[in-house]
Amino acid sequence: MRTHRIRTTALAATALVAALSLTACAGNEGTKSAGPAPATSAPAATGTDAAPGPAASETAESSASAEAPASSGENTAPHSATTKAPQATKATPAASAARTACTTANTRVTVTQVSRPINHLLLTLKNTGSGLCDAYYAPHLGFDGAQSVFPILEDSKPQAVVTLAPGEEAYAGIGLTGEPGQSKLYKSKNLSVFFAKRNGSTYDKPATLKLPSETHWDENGFVTYWQADRATALTF
Repeated sequence: MRTHRIRTTALAATALVAALSLTACAGNEGTKSAGPAPATSAPAATGTDAAPGPAASETAESSASAEAPASSGENTAPHSATTKAPQATKATPAASAARTACTTANTRVTVTQVSRPINHLLLTLKNTGSGLCDAYYAPHLGFDGAQSVFPILEDSKPQAVVTLAPGEEAYAGIGLTGEPGQSKLYKSKNLSVFFAKRNGSTYDKPATLKLPSETHWDENGFVTYWQADRATALTF
């Protein structure tokens, strides 16, 4: 009987060891089966890494959209230059076309008597046009029905032609007589003023002025060139 119990105990012990071994193996297999979990999570990590790909693409598209105004800005600059160009083009021909000789069409001329110097008259020429006009040479004068042009004083020639802007004036002095008693005096009521062209010839149509009363002149008188100021015109 004792022998039978010993065998029974041994068998039980063997069975217990076997059970423990199976449990240990099961534990080991459980550990091994849990092992692949990280491998399974690896694709998730790969998926996480792949996510920035579309974001970077979207960023590139956003950058391209943000740069679009710069391209528009480049197109705006030539448009601005094109807008200004016609203004400069129109201004130059207008100024050139507006400049001409002073004539009866674009001026008004008057004659007045002055106290000093004695026996002098003053011609005043005013630009009534809308552009520049040049007062060339000296006015050619004719008293009433005189057959010859009144003498021009060459010593009064200015350094440059007098140019008048709209509203500006030029002046010419008229010395009516020479030394008293040297020549015959003529009395006149009207004065014709012919304007000179650039080449020195005169326009056909004169300005006709009424002279101050008791205006006398002789053949030794003179008229000056057009001057830029009144004082210069009366210094001769």
